[in-house]
Amino acid sequence: QAADSKREQFRRYLEKSGVLDTLTKVLVALYEEPEKPNSALDFLKHHLGASAPENPEIEALRLEVAEMKEKYDAVLEENKKLKTKVKVY
Repeated sequence: QAADSKREQFRRYLEKSGVLDTLTKVLVALYEEPEKPNSALDFLKHHLGASAPENPEIEALRLEVAEMKEKYDAVLEENKKLKTKVKVY
């Protein structure tokens, strides 16, 4: 009976701290994935890590990647226009 009491205390602790809710949300997300990932564990790690506070350096890198993608798209568009121009003449 002492073991049951300890389990119940631990369950309440997990519930109060939000662990059960977070795990449930991640497991539901995995369940709702149309194409199941090769590694369910990696899926869980990725999604649990995503809820952690964001490192400012990582956020800066994400912004830089977004800027680079915009520049890349602009260069591709310019390249397409220039190719069309060259073919016309």
